[in-house]
Amino acid sequence: MEFILQGLLQAFELLFTGDAETYSAVATTLKVTTYSMSISLLLGIPLGFALGHLDFPGRRQVRLVVDTLLALPTVFIGLLVYAVLSRQGPLGDMGLLFTLPGIAVGQTILALPVVISLSATAVESTDVHLRTTLLSLGANRRQLLLGSVWEARHGILIAALSAYGRVMTEVGISLMVGGNIKWHTRTITTAIALETNKGLFSMGIALGLILLLIAFAVTAAVSMLRRR
Repeated sequence: MEFILQGLLQAFELLFTGDAETYSAVATTLKVTTYSMSISLLLGIPLGFALGHLDFPGRRQVRLVVDTLLALPTVFIGLLVYAVLSRQGPLGDMGLLFTLPGIAVGQTILALPVVISLSATAVESTDVHLRTTLLSLGANRRQLLLGSVWEARHGILIAALSAYGRVMTEVGISLMVGGNIKWHTRTITTAIALETNKGLFSMGIALGLILLLIAFAVTAAVSMLRRR
């Protein structure tokens, strides 16, 4: 019990003194998460809207595949991305392995099904008479699209926050694709794993507290939006 209390004290010291190594992992995490979430939202929201709004052949099968991808283990995604980006892989010449863009590729694969599935659910949950009402008011295709997205805005925002929370806390992709390189690709989660294995609990606890704070903020935001 004493080493836990000592670790907590040292963790707060690292946080409040601005330890460079600790905040390097935080900055790396925020940077790579921004990359992956930007791509996921740009691709996922239109695809999710199309999946929830349009009726096309094979729609149920596509929805089943997307929902199945929600359960993909991060280690499996990391393995696939590693194989593709390694020197023997088809994209090995791009030099993305052990880089932040490489991690972002894997995290995008992780977040994209979350954004698509939850965005589609949000669109499906809108009023069934919305389309008829907008058309009766003289809305054109662009106005119909924007009006439908606006009605589903809260559900789409929840989809984005849920994907952000999953990407922020993943460890398998960052470890396998990023290589956990100090000052370069070491994220919060991979740093926690490394420091704990080394017996340096103070930095692990400090990073864990930051990760917990971020996760709490995301969960609180999602909970507040659901109540509204």
